[in-house]
Amino acid sequence: MEYDASLISSHEVVPGVKSFRFARAPDFKYEAGQYVMAKLGAALFRFFSISCSPTDEGYIEFTTRMSGSEYKSALDLLKSGDVIRIKGPFGNFTYKPEYRKIVFLSGGIGITPIRSIMKYVSDGKIDTDIVLLYGNKNEEGIAFKKDLDEISAGKRMKVVHVLSDPTATWTGYRGYITKDIIAKEVPDYLERKFYIVGPPGMVAALTKTLGDMKIPKENIILENFAGY
Repeated sequence: MEYDASLISSHEVVPGVKSFRFARAPDFKYEAGQYVMAKLGAALFRFFSISCSPTDEGYIEFTTRMSGSEYKSALDLLKSGDVIRIKGPFGNFTYKPEYRKIVFLSGGIGITPIRSIMKYVSDGKIDTDIVLLYGNKNEEGIAFKKDLDEISAGKRMKVVHVLSDPTATWTGYRGYITKDIIAKEVPDYLERKFYIVGPPGMVAALTKTLGDMKIPKENIILENFAGY
């Protein structure tokens, strides 16, 4: 589907990262975890995962790191009521109701499709066991931290943060998501589906890690985020 979408609002999520909320056409349907193409004018376009849930009515939202590229600069200049062209949805990095036990491995802005899926599961009161391991540089850069805490509260969801900045004041895991962290936080990892999303280097490294842990390839779903 393709339609003209007007900007409702935008806001900073964490320093350098912004969410943009656009009107959702009544007949625009998507699955949690999918993405769209967002076109500005005649030539500028990018692909973005939808960071809200299908249960959020009246709008779609995507969240991106503001890199200073020509596209991102033009996006940042949009005002309420300005129109872009939305095309989609696309992608197979989606929630499947038959997956009853899931692990999400993510870094940085790769959290966007995961937020969509977790909110969808939470809003629908779906009985799915979810563990999220989320890597960032520091606590200030954890996108949607409050949202993730609220979404997971009181449900079969666990959120575990891993921070790479050695100077950060932090009592949790430091460094990067490793085999040892996965095994400790997800002792039943051989029974689960793994979703990996983030920068290409992170996705490749974690795919190898899961291979070393004897996770079958059919239990691994991947999504790369270039971030430009």
